[in-house]
Amino acid sequence: MALSISSIATLTLTRFSSSSFNRISKRFSSRAPTNTHNRPQMSSSSSSPTEPKQSEKISAPYGSWKSQITADVVSGASKRLGGTAVDSLGRLIWLESRPSESGRAVLVREPDRPEGEPVDITPKDYAVRTLAQEYGGGAFSVSGDTLIFSNYKDQRLYKQSLSSNDSSPVPLTPDYGGPVVSYADGVFDARFNRFVTVQEDRRQSSTNSTTTIVTVGLDGKDIQEPKVLVGGTDFYAFPRLDSKGERLAWIEWCHPNMPWDQAQLWVGYISESGEVHKRICVAGSDPTIKESPIEPKWSSKGELFFITDRQSGYWNLYKWVESNNEVLSVYSLDAEFSKPLWVFGINSYEFIQSHEQKNVIACSYRQNGRSYLGILDDAQGSPSLLNIPFTDIDNITLGINCLYVEGASEVDPLSVAKVTLDEDKSKAVDFKIIWSSSPDCLKYKSYFSLPELIEFPTEVAGQTAFAYFYPPSNPNYQATHDEKPPMLLKSHGGPTAESRGILNLSVQYWTSRGWAYVDVNYGGSTGYGREYRERLLKKWGIVDVDDCCSCAKYLVGSGKADGERLCITGGSAGGYTTLAALAFRDTFKAGASLYGVADLNMLRAETHKFESHYIDNLVGSEKDYYDRSPINFADKFSCPIILFQGLEDKVVPPDQARKIYKALKEKGLPVALVEYEGEQHGFRKAENIKFTLEQQMVFFARLVGGFKVADEINPIKIDNFD
Repeated sequence: MALSISSIATLTLTRFSSSSFNRISKRFSSRAPTNTHNRPQMSSSSSSPTEPKQSEKISAPYGSWKSQITADVVSGASKRLGGTAVDSLGRLIWLESRPSESGRAVLVREPDRPEGEPVDITPKDYAVRTLAQEYGGGAFSVSGDTLIFSNYKDQRLYKQSLSSNDSSPVPLTPDYGGPVVSYADGVFDARFNRFVTVQEDRRQSSTNSTTTIVTVGLDGKDIQEPKVLVGGTDFYAFPRLDSKGERLAWIEWCHPNMPWDQAQLWVGYISESGEVHKRICVAGSDPTIKESPIEPKWSSKGELFFITDRQSGYWNLYKWVESNNEVLSVYSLDAEFSKPLWVFGINSYEFIQSHEQKNVIACSYRQNGRSYLGILDDAQGSPSLLNIPFTDIDNITLGINCLYVEGASEVDPLSVAKVTLDEDKSKAVDFKIIWSSSPDCLKYKSYFSLPELIEFPTEVAGQTAFAYFYPPSNPNYQATHDEKPPMLLKSHGGPTAESRGILNLSVQYWTSRGWAYVDVNYGGSTGYGREYRERLLKKWGIVDVDDCCSCAKYLVGSGKADGERLCITGGSAGGYTTLAALAFRDTFKAGASLYGVADLNMLRAETHKFESHYIDNLVGSEKDYYDRSPINFADKFSCPIILFQGLEDKVVPPDQARKIYKALKEKGLPVALVEYEGEQHGFRKAENIKFTLEQQMVFFARLVGGFKVADEINPIKIDNFD
């Protein structure tokens, strides 16, 4: 994204591109600019207060506190994790995206020796990322010393040897002249020396792609067109082969369902010629059972396990009895053992041991707002929990006598830990962080605000919802007498997703400056079972908005926030909730929408295939589409809004932000629009992450805060205000 000011038709907005960022940044920080045209406004910050001694505390208004957790610190700590694997020697391989390299995703291997440095596997001219279903995931796979990955620029599959440090990637799939065919979630097929993977083909249509399960040859001969193994429905995921390569399991679903609404688990039998010659539906075909199976996996004994939410409405572990096509529960609990299939490559459990009488399974689950890691003996049917520091767990990868666990906690950022097990595989005897998204964050520990899981009443009598509340926290400052803090409420994206109470420096950026912060899991969020998840069906723009407003009012009523300084922010679907709350309610005094939805009909018409029917289930009738689109009710907006948008966003195209910006500008409300060149759905470049955070802060401070921020931030021009 770039930092240049330009015009679109009659609109004045801010646009950023990488090429101009450094030049414009220097101009913005100039003390004595000579040209006042399009000059940024005077900084709202006063001279930075001197850091007090540790024994002292300065009394200062909330929001004006000085913090060492700067926007530079936050943007530099925003590495993302894209999956883990283990090579033939048991060394961990992980995929990390680097904001400092414009979001480039790189595969890295842990060092051979404890004192060594991690080694980049991905050559400089490559980036590991797939665009399948737009959100990607499952972009690489490792078997022994062979790596197969999807390259971001051309979306082709490449093979690379891990046994040689100078091994160059070799293409496996055809060059179609552009990134129009993507691959994800692949597995090796040793029986036929091929790679079995999900393929998304956008050559005929970018909005109505064809998804299949295909095979890609690995014999090193001429590149061939992938062969379709399974096709005919709208979507596929989790192609998984048994150890002999004789049976293939997969998940499929079709419009108008999302994979968490209704899906099917199938098993296909592989013939001697490598084709699927017979198939059987294991789960999801019974019309009397509403379920969404996910994560099929074969044990070494050839038993098929999977997770589904039949019966209780919670994703629990089951297994298939092939002889009579029966599904049996392995363990039942009112907890979620998996999560929605937004991205490929989810891996919530692993087989540690498989004996003739039993399987020993490492699994994670979420219950009441936190995660647990356990060892489950399927013969006994009850897990023993492992005592580890993580309270939030994503994926698990099996190592040699250990587990590699992706997780975090309220004081640990997203990390990968090596959890060594005892001989009985029932206890954790060692816990060591191998990778951290923010390895230096502990130096700011004295600033950390710890989340409090709160349960608050909703608009529906007797019904509650959940949120994580973070109070203001700074070791050097305290509030002035009787003042209540301003509060920023975050509405998460999805909307079928979940906020989690883990260390996130972007949250601490606010709380360490004297803001209260609350992250809401409104009705429709995941982590609390199907019934909670389905509160949003036909009610998107109502339940989520009501719950966010109810949460804010609850915290104001509890004395934890200033009701006159409530702000709301959200990205994507959370941006829609933000705009809807500002248009249809009067709870909040200002808002920030990051690549948010303003026009539901436009979203339906322009979004990609994966979500093209998603909002039909969330909204309802044509009248509902109109009535719940904030763009149609610009007259109802009454407070300032700042918008941020990536110009390459195919999920929520830029016209959404431009349309709401123009309407609010014409109405005379304070409004600003920042557009980033080279960014898609979600910001990956460090300079853009930083700028977005700082401009939200100074926007709220200038318009509703009533204080001066301590940081030297040069605010962009706000229409109808500056």
